[in-house]
Amino acid sequence: MKKAYILLAALFAGQALQAQLKPNDHQASFELGEGLNFNFQDGDYRFKIGGFIQPNIEWQQVDTEDGNFLLNSKRTYFNFSGQAKEEKLSFLFQLDFSRTNPLLDVWVAYHPWQALTITMGQKQNIGNNREMLIMENNLQFADRSLLSESFSRSGRELGLFLDLKLGTENFRVIPQASLTSGDGINSFGADSRDVDLGGFKYSGRIDILPLGDFSEGGLEGLADLNHEEDLKMIIGLAGSYNDGASDAVGEGHGTLVLYDGAGAVQYPDYRQWFADLLMKYRGLSLYAEYGQASATNLEGTYLNPSIEDPLLATQISEYYNLGSGFNGQLGYVSKGGYGIDLRYSAVYNEFENNQNALLGNSNAYGLALSRYLKGNDLKVLAAVNYREYPEATQLNFLTAQLMVQLVF
Repeated sequence: MKKAYILLAALFAGQALQAQLKPNDHQASFELGEGLNFNFQDGDYRFKIGGFIQPNIEWQQVDTEDGNFLLNSKRTYFNFSGQAKEEKLSFLFQLDFSRTNPLLDVWVAYHPWQALTITMGQKQNIGNNREMLIMENNLQFADRSLLSESFSRSGRELGLFLDLKLGTENFRVIPQASLTSGDGINSFGADSRDVDLGGFKYSGRIDILPLGDFSEGGLEGLADLNHEEDLKMIIGLAGSYNDGASDAVGEGHGTLVLYDGAGAVQYPDYRQWFADLLMKYRGLSLYAEYGQASATNLEGTYLNPSIEDPLLATQISEYYNLGSGFNGQLGYVSKGGYGIDLRYSAVYNEFENNQNALLGNSNAYGLALSRYLKGNDLKVLAAVNYREYPEATQLNFLTAQLMVQLVF
């Protein structure tokens, strides 16, 4: 599957490069943050090589134990993208070399008309909260919120995606839908013979922009780097239904297994929904989101193939992350490029009496100071985060970090 996507991208690039070129109808350019760009046939074919790195120094302390230092590259991205104007196609191939399995995004999109995009491949799924739709180099903090970490992994899935933009620049409605494997990133496991587990995952999202479009690039991140002259707002509602999930957050491949009355493998269904709000005005940004996850189709489920131990109602929270959560972020970026961000997140498990639940009640607090030296392309970030578990189901921990981000 991975080789097929790589080959498809290579063939697409090769077709354009083999086109008959005139002496002055192609050009190459590079700018920090914009990548290495190639334009052919007066812009009919465009290709870009880019990525970003995030060197990171982090100090961690768990309860009263001595703190430890960690030095690493939090993310090391490389991407290759392009578009063909006449064929109405675009593609993206992206890797993160900080991961054991680096493949993140690989998709091809068809744009039959300006308002509609049809995408096939692996990408960020629209059924998650908005923060999970933000590319990692555009986050306000170095890491995603407690809400995102509790109900998602990478946020990427393999499948078919539809994106429709309705309305005008003064009032916009954006409905989206997707049909994915339900097994998350690289969902076929070790190789293509490792068949997909469970059924499909059905997701949808609708976004409303009641005050009109944001300025160019305004929806790529949560901070208001563009200093919107007029108040801008986007309200979103998203949800998903995973028909047989083999992972605790419905975004993995065979990380858990349950059985039916005949001793055959059976996976309950996993549901999520989210509501989010983002507002920006002259450097000030406000972001709030709420999410909930639950499981269904539990009847006749057993813990082992001998069907001796039936699954009790509250035991399902020991296999899936069930409950609800909230995340709120407030930030300000000055015109001189200095930023400050505050964050509070909380999650609550569905069954408070089950101390073995995967998702424990917890709160998280964050403070980040940023220096934007060239927009978001060259940034220095210092942050302090604290996570606590009021019921002592896990150990509280404190982190302080310094990260540099360079987008090339």
